[in-house]
Amino acid sequence: MALAVLLVGGLFGGYEAMSVIALQDDAAARIRANADVATLVGAKVDGVTCDRLSSVPDGPSVSGAMRSGPQIVFAATPGRDVASYEVTPGLLHLLVADGMSSADAGGVWISRDMAGDFGLSVGSVVQTDQGTIRVGGVYDWDNDGRDTRFAYALVVPVSSWDGTFEECWAKQWPTSDDLDALLYSTAVVSGGESAKGGVTRLNKGFDSHYDASDSYRSRMTRWMPFVAGAVGLLIGWMTVRRRRLEYAGALHSGQSKEALVLTIAVETSVWAGLGTLASTSLLTALCARLASDDFARIAAIAVRTPIALCAAVIVSAVASGAWVRESQLFRFFKRR
Repeated sequence: MALAVLLVGGLFGGYEAMSVIALQDDAAARIRANADVATLVGAKVDGVTCDRLSSVPDGPSVSGAMRSGPQIVFAATPGRDVASYEVTPGLLHLLVADGMSSADAGGVWISRDMAGDFGLSVGSVVQTDQGTIRVGGVYDWDNDGRDTRFAYALVVPVSSWDGTFEECWAKQWPTSDDLDALLYSTAVVSGGESAKGGVTRLNKGFDSHYDASDSYRSRMTRWMPFVAGAVGLLIGWMTVRRRRLEYAGALHSGQSKEALVLTIAVETSVWAGLGTLASTSLLTALCARLASDDFARIAAIAVRTPIALCAAVIVSAVASGAWVRESQLFRFFKRR
């Protein structure tokens, strides 16, 4: 019976853990692909206001403005020009891995593919038709559905006070309904005209209506503790049923009903507790091995299932044992 508790608790709890881990991995993939970045396009953008969106309470973690720059020709490849984009310091942080707050704005940033083609690295000095430039950083820009303009380009940091910009980018996770309104607030309005432009997603390879909280709340495995509890009731009942002749005989020999119920409760707690301890240990190790972040919280979600199973087993066994009567002894004996 302990093995049954271990298997049921481990399998049901493992199903719940894998479901939550899959949701976590999906969310992490969206964040890595910048699917949580919204952009205001088609309007003149105030760079200062756009950069300051990241300081709004419950607002985006990173925000910044960008605009197209001149085509740049390297002296080493005179027949080949490269697109450049001017960005504010806030947007430069989006190019840094894991959203780090430090980014060298004293040099031009280039994509990883361009750095490989031209043999450049951080600190390299390059001659171009626009003069000498220094490489301040190299960023990764995967081909995963996101805007491809930065995939092979020069990103030039400029002051947010340096005129108006073409787009405002904001990265927020989880995304709130107020993000679009914040982006529209960066548009420059002149002559009493209403703000133009529209908000779109930087990466269109993902569902724009994705809601991580809703996906978690509506997951099918949220019912696992209840399913495990139902199975636990069955296991507890079967345990007493297999030994009801012994229990009726104990009552016939003079044992009190209270002592019988207490014995059943203690014995069931021992083997059910051991099975639950083993399953929760396995589930914790599984979460620690597979979860990309915050495995303790995922483990706490997963172990609810074997704990519910254990509680149901004990309650069912005690309740079933309370129904055993001395008068049933001979009927149980004949059925055996």
